[in-house]
Amino acid sequence: MLKSTVLTIALMGLAGSALAADHSVIRRQIAKLDPQTRLEQRCNGRAIGRIARENKGMWPEEVVAYAFADTTKSAHAMKAPGAAFRSKGKWYHLSYKCHTTDDNMSIISFDYKIGAVVPLSEWSEHYLVP
Repeated sequence: MLKSTVLTIALMGLAGSALAADHSVIRRQIAKLDPQTRLEQRCNGRAIGRIARENKGMWPEEVVAYAFADTTKSAHAMKAPGAAFRSKGKWYHLSYKCHTTDDNMSIISFDYKIGAVVPLSEWSEHYLVP
């Protein structure tokens, strides 16, 4: 629940220029997370931002990094080969690799690949909600 709340807060803060002043507040909140949670939140947030900017018609609103496969993490890197993201009420397969700075606050590199739509019949089995 905390992870979802932090991500929601982060997305709200990045949603528009009117909320840009809240950016420092969001960064302070994320900095309070344990390092591994911070790593996952920053990487999931980057996934949402990149998908939205680079894929016309996609409006990602949530990422589940461990939906179809376990993630692998080191202190400052994460691989999510079985992730999923929701856009416009549909879930899509996603895989990504993410590397952060030593404090896990900034992204150094991020690569991703979007897969097929996840059938509704698979949602509950993989922690995907409407």
